[in-house]
Amino acid sequence: MKYIKELSGLLKHNIRDYGMYIALAVIMITFQILTDGLFLSSRNISNLLDSAGYIAVLAVGVMLVIVIRHIDLSIGFLAGFLGAIAAILLMQFNMPVFIVIPIILVMGIAAGSITGALVAKVGIPAFVATLAGWLIYRGALLMVTEKTGTINVDNDAFNAIGNGYIPAIAEVAGLHLLSLIIGGIGILFYIYSAISNRRNKIKYEFDVVSKPIFTLQLVFVSGIIAYITWLLAGYNGFSWTVIIIILVVLVYHFITTKTVLGRHIYAVGSNPEAAHLTGINVSKITFIVFGSMGMLSALSGILFTARLESATTTAGTLFELDAIAAAFVGGVSAAGGVGKVTGAVIGAIVMATLINGMNLLGVGIAPQYMIRGGVLAAAVIFDVMTRRQRA
Repeated sequence: MKYIKELSGLLKHNIRDYGMYIALAVIMITFQILTDGLFLSSRNISNLLDSAGYIAVLAVGVMLVIVIRHIDLSIGFLAGFLGAIAAILLMQFNMPVFIVIPIILVMGIAAGSITGALVAKVGIPAFVATLAGWLIYRGALLMVTEKTGTINVDNDAFNAIGNGYIPAIAEVAGLHLLSLIIGGIGILFYIYSAISNRRNKIKYEFDVVSKPIFTLQLVFVSGIIAYITWLLAGYNGFSWTVIIIILVVLVYHFITTKTVLGRHIYAVGSNPEAAHLTGINVSKITFIVFGSMGMLSALSGILFTARLESATTTAGTLFELDAIAAAFVGGVSAAGGVGKVTGAVIGAIVMATLINGMNLLGVGIAPQYMIRGGVLAAAVIFDVMTRRQRA
């Protein structure tokens, strides 16, 4: 009884963090029942994660932008435009992939930095500055694709980024061995990090959950990682898209939780005036966050172009709205200062899960948009209610 009360209290006080995971589990179980077991098949889960990749990457960047109380509407067509530039460099200039990718990422950083300078230095509202970027990149995308309408990418190495899988060194009982090894390493890394974090909290006399509840957390999360690994290993293993998502999550999770820069980002989001008075360079933080957003937009464009194996005039359409929706569903607060990298990615997976499940059930496109809008509204309402309760 004592542990049940502790567990219920833990869920109640951390509902913002755990709510999205509970919602994702409920949605997946519902679709699994409605599709007669098709939804959680290895092939479908693999396709679902790959289709969520380019939005998940954008969601991580836009989450940080919202955390510092800004918005970026230009990221969709920036991704589409840079994806088209990548296709042009590959096909018309015959440049190798290992040169094209760094060039596109640097271009993304430059584009994001320009937006950041307009917002941080010139003082233009982010909504206006990024709306201007939306129009500029939309026009630029049309300009570079107007001759053919579509630029087909006939490059196996590049296309593998969006459609390929990590090599299979061997199979064990029909399962992809390298994927099993990566999943095992992921479980060990999670357990080590969780134990290390708990020890640090105890060292500095912070409150921690009891050992039985902590052990339950370790077993539960490890079980989820193991199950997803087993599913993917039963198909073609981890795709390169999933590996890229994992790397983005690890890098940005480290930056936001273990570095001074991360602490400054959340300080600026919580109270820009107070952050400025404590010596934090708010303009610099704004500049860095928008530069990071530009780089992730470039990466998103690469993933999308590689997945389609072509660049089109419509690439990037509504990407920004999907990414913003994913960030809010993932727990970022409209008031700023609150949000997690893992939450943004889970939010993207929730939205992709809804689309995938409704497609399997044959739901029309009109009801799909309405349902996705309802989910976004519910996420924001939940955020507002949570803040009111804490206040």
